[in-house]
Amino acid sequence: MWYASPGNQGWGSKPTSRKPSIMEADLGTLSTTSGSIKRSAGRVIRIINNLDHSVQCRVLLNLRTSQPFEEVLEDLGQVLKINGAKKMYTGTGQEVRSFSQLRNEFADVDTFYLATGTALIAGSPIRRSRSRPSVVAAAPVLPTEDVQKVPLRGARPRSKSRPRILYAPESEILRTNGEYTMLDIMKEDPTKVTIRGLRRTFYPPAHHAPADNTPPDKKLQLQWVHGYRGIDARRNLWVLPSGELLYYVAAVAILLDRDEDAQRHYIGHTEDIMCMDIHPSRELVASGQKAGRDRKSQAHVRIWSTESLQTLYVFGMGELDMGVTAVAFSQLNGGSYILAVDSGRESILSVWQWQWGHLLGKVATLQEGLSGAAFHPLDDNLIITHGRGHLAFWHRRKDGFFERTDIVKQPSRSHVTSVQFEPDGDVITADSDGFITIYSVDSDGAYFVRTEFEAHTKGIGCLIMLGEGTLLSGGEKDRKIAAWDSLQNYKKIADTKLPESAGGVRTIYPQRPGRNDGNIYVGTTRNNILEGSLQRRFTQVVFGHGRQLWGLAAHPEDELFATAGHDKHIALWRKSKLIWTIQTGYECVSLAFHPFGTALAAGSTEGHLLVINCENGAVMLTLRVCGSPINCVAYNQVGDMIAMGSQNGSIYLFRVSRDGFSYKKVNKIRGSQPLTHLDWSMDGNFVQTVTIDFDLLFWDAKSLSPERSPIAMKDVKWLSSNCTVGYLVAGMWSNRYYSNSNTIITTCSRSASQDMLISGDADGYIRLFRYPCMSPRAEFHEAKVYSGMVACARFLYGDHTIVTVGGTDASLMVWDLIEE
Repeated sequence: MWYASPGNQGWGSKPTSRKPSIMEADLGTLSTTSGSIKRSAGRVIRIINNLDHSVQCRVLLNLRTSQPFEEVLEDLGQVLKINGAKKMYTGTGQEVRSFSQLRNEFADVDTFYLATGTALIAGSPIRRSRSRPSVVAAAPVLPTEDVQKVPLRGARPRSKSRPRILYAPESEILRTNGEYTMLDIMKEDPTKVTIRGLRRTFYPPAHHAPADNTPPDKKLQLQWVHGYRGIDARRNLWVLPSGELLYYVAAVAILLDRDEDAQRHYIGHTEDIMCMDIHPSRELVASGQKAGRDRKSQAHVRIWSTESLQTLYVFGMGELDMGVTAVAFSQLNGGSYILAVDSGRESILSVWQWQWGHLLGKVATLQEGLSGAAFHPLDDNLIITHGRGHLAFWHRRKDGFFERTDIVKQPSRSHVTSVQFEPDGDVITADSDGFITIYSVDSDGAYFVRTEFEAHTKGIGCLIMLGEGTLLSGGEKDRKIAAWDSLQNYKKIADTKLPESAGGVRTIYPQRPGRNDGNIYVGTTRNNILEGSLQRRFTQVVFGHGRQLWGLAAHPEDELFATAGHDKHIALWRKSKLIWTIQTGYECVSLAFHPFGTALAAGSTEGHLLVINCENGAVMLTLRVCGSPINCVAYNQVGDMIAMGSQNGSIYLFRVSRDGFSYKKVNKIRGSQPLTHLDWSMDGNFVQTVTIDFDLLFWDAKSLSPERSPIAMKDVKWLSSNCTVGYLVAGMWSNRYYSNSNTIITTCSRSASQDMLISGDADGYIRLFRYPCMSPRAEFHEAKVYSGMVACARFLYGDHTIVTVGGTDASLMVWDLIEE
């Protein structure tokens, strides 16, 4: 410890007989303070062993110490492995004899050499006397006291008008337990990282694994995707000839084989898939993506094989602006044409001959809220577009121009959500008011309403015409599926209702296309896929969280993980299997397993702590902690304490007993900035957190106070590495290999073996580094399957698997780590 004044007026619990002279410091962080330490009280200098220049270090020298200058030199000599150091020289050979000289005459000198007496400084500019025999020609002898009296040519005292007096503010003084008897030396320079325009400094621990900037020996391979995108997408579920289900989540197209309990993935997209269509042959798929932030992520359409998962054609680069709202193959000519609708301001409709990449024509629909488009099955030059208050027919002429016919006249509040066709070509539409309308064409080519009826209360999610003339409709609000006989003027045949937990109907597809067995798959608005029929119950095939997903925790002793979302569901998984799911009364955003694996703690958006039995999912305890969201939660290593970081900036501590099922409040440590990530120290004495502004804060769990000194915390060992900033993870920021230099890291996690680091950023990138990751030159393996931010990423037990969650899109993905 370094006391600011005699009599134990500084930090520490014990008075010292004298003020120690040396302590560790960082040149870049020392600044003026109004505290009791005077302006000229300290200096940061670099000292070098003049016999071995590779031995050097930086020290903070207390210029007000009562220790004699000669003893200080001996202490410095011990640091540099010099026995009996008695002399200090500048680089020009001038001897330093006192603290006063360091304060005044050598105020601008930062580097000094230590010697036992007369010694050598390699490269010193001082010349030897010619009358003396030369010992080492390249390394002349330092001057003795006699030589010191001779004026050196060109040498003069530094100007005193611009002193560089450095001192240590109180917040930077190192705190230690007991007497300060050893010298702590800064062996490495601190790391400075600029985040959102503000520079942050992180201090190196005295001992850590050496930096290795090569990429890890293992890389990421997508193994399983949980969930389904039904919350904001329509017409996104098909069954392939192989029997596989085809759907998409985020930027991944998923082919699910239920018989083999296996998934295949098409990962050619770099941003979220917005729409998809299957070729009439059912062997090719067209999928369109939204536009990203860089040139590599432009909006475009990809056509790929369902058998090989190979990309066959890509078109629309540079032509499509914001994204692809709708894509569809033509029917009559074997799918040679494809249409795409841009989601930009003008909603441009374009038609392509995709095998050759030829643009056959395009037109600005100037239609907001356009949600779908399709070729007429009996005319490849007739296109129907529909959306909010919009239903229009577009006839493409041979010269590429389009003739438009509006069927729904403006203004109309109704949203046309789905379009289907009768075998004779009549158009069937469904709308947000629950009505089904059938349009016919008269002998003059004019369209008219043939029939209209109310099929559902409020919105209809989808229509599908089965082969025998049966029309199925699904309600978004009433959760009903109804069958209508088109041959008997749409008489209702039967209906059924989905369970409330499943949500409303988003899309319907027959389980065996071409067969009339009545078995269907249903994609729901809560991101689930069900199977069943109108005559029997529906069972869950795919479970996904129905709203934003932020909470993720890995089991400490098994390859299990838990998730918690804004849909008030908490689920326990084993890789590709859902073990249990429960619905709570609160939206949960943070999760942590007790070290024994028996209990699961969840933090809610309303400030509650929920304790759940991992065996059966039963909620054992609900505690009101505060009135703000609990953004992060973690147990200490032995499981007898839990810390919760809140949106209000405070840390809440509870004592835990009975294997994680009994909780007693200890206290809270007040803070001001919202907290996002949290780690316990190995000894359970400290907590580190990251704020919403990416400041790294430390908290003393014993004294229940914030720890103000980042230097004092640099050698603390942390139980986990979930905090996204710090010295050992600084290489994730401003990495020279990123396509976006302003990347914001939103999550990270260290493997149990402490040799790998997984990170996720605000642009949807997942990256695997070696740990520690200290340099912006650190290389990595990368995957891009999200458009929005990656909310959380964790290693599972054994370090063979990684799980990621995608925040706003509620996607949940499991990755295998395979050998490079």
